[in-house]
Formats: sequence, structure tokens, C-alpha cells
Amino acid sequence: MIWLKVLDSFFTLLHVLIIGFNLLGWIWPSTRRLHLYAVLITAASWLLLGIWYGIGYCPITDWQWQVKTKLGENNLPDSFIKYQVDTFTGTSIDAGLVDSVTAISFAVVSVLSVYLNILDRKKQRG
Repeated sequence: MIWLKVLDSFFTLLHVLIIGFNLLGWIWPSTRRLHLYAVLITAASWLLLGIWYGIGYCPITDWQWQVKTKLGENNLPDSFIKYQVDTFTGTSIDAGLVDSVTAISFAVVSVLSVYLNILDRKKQRG
């Protein structure tokens, strides 16, 4: 049972690091290329794997929910972000609102990453 709690904590930390990097990794020139790869992998998971598992699919969430289920949690939302928002606020925030804010935030940082990695680089070279 203790290893399940450790695994759950690991997945939470991994989620937080990925989400944080997806939101902020474009800021520092030294991490911009890695950030572009991170948003491409995230988009592939959400959209390509989403063809088979549902749009927004995240394998890390899937694995973590399997762990949480073994720990006795049930009625888990589709989204790790909604789960955390609900946990921190002590309420049930509308899933559509959480998904919309997540999607808009991701779209903004993705556009920033493409601009900084591709368009801005071409401008600096030219």
C-alpha cells in the first residue's frame, strides 16, 4: 500500500513538472527548444492518442488514476487539472471551464513556442 502512495506522489510531481514546464518553459532561451518538444508531445497525446482514447488523453493521468483506484478513490474526473483544482478549492469546478482554460493556456504557450523557436529564429538569421 505504501508503494502505491509513493507512486501516486510521483505521478503528481511528474504532472506538476510537465504542466509547469509547458506553461513557462518558453520564457528562457536555453529551454525553448525543449519546450517546443514538450508541447508537441503533449499535443500528440491529447490529439493523436485522443483519437483512440478520447481528446485530451494523457497516459500519465491514466496510470495515476489506476493507482488512485487501487488506493480506494473513485469517481475521478477525466482531467488531472480538474482533480487538483477541485482538491485545492474544496469545490467541484465545472469540467468544461477547467478544460477551456487548460486548452486556451496550452494554445497560447504553443503559439509562443512556435514563434520563438521558428519564426523569431528566422527573423534573427535574416
